[in-house]
Amino acid sequence: MIGELGRVTGTVGPGLVGEVMVRVRGGAEAFLAYAAEPGEHIERGTVVLVVDYQPPRTVYVTAAYGS
Repeated sequence: MIGELGRVTGTVGPGLVGEVMVRVRGGAEAFLAYAAEPGEHIERGTVVLVVDYQPPRTVYVTAAYGS
């Protein structure tokens, strides 16, 4: 899971539990998402990189590409 790319479907940011879709097992699945860097705000539609995974459905993400 770590190192996979996903797309934000629910805004990720301070005080928010976001959501990302990540391709796994031949499909796409939704995961609860938190920002990897404190204070980071990631808007819907942003491509993100999974930097940590906590089973069963929680990931920590950062924007995959610079702005």
